[in-house]
Amino acid sequence: EGAELATGGGRGGIVVSTLAEAWFFAAGGFQDILYAYPLPAGRMQDCVALAQRLQNFQVLLDSPEALALLRQHPLPSGKRWHVWLKLDCGNGRAGVRPTDPNALPLALAIAEEAPEEVTLVGIYAHCGNTYGCCDVAAVQDTARATTMAVVDFVTE
Repeated sequence: EGAELATGGGRGGIVVSTLAEAWFFAAGGFQDILYAYPLPAGRMQDCVALAQRLQNFQVLLDSPEALALLRQHPLPSGKRWHVWLKLDCGNGRAGVRPTDPNALPLALAIAEEAPEEVTLVGIYAHCGNTYGCCDVAAVQDTARATTMAVVDFVTE
């Protein structure tokens, strides 16, 4: 009910952090879901099934191995994997650091290696490091630092 309110009844454009949530919302008629956790190798069959079922199932990648895993699981004709490159801008939980020399080559590989199988949607960064902030100014500082890290990365 909350997701319907948040999407204005459009049943799309939501972000989930577990595949159980993705299945729940898919069963509720949502057709555009971003699974906002780096691709889990052990749950690829779930990801494939969701990508086949939904109009737009999006995933996060943070390694060349995850890209290879997607390519080992091509979707049926007319469907592609929709991918966001997950950057770690200070949270330390998941993602590739924007300053990592392998980050840009990974973004290019996602965008260029197999355009018929994989589409780079964009860059994804989560300011989870704000959870430990004690005041609004600290949250704003973290948000600014994350924004600048992403901007610097995409303008390289």
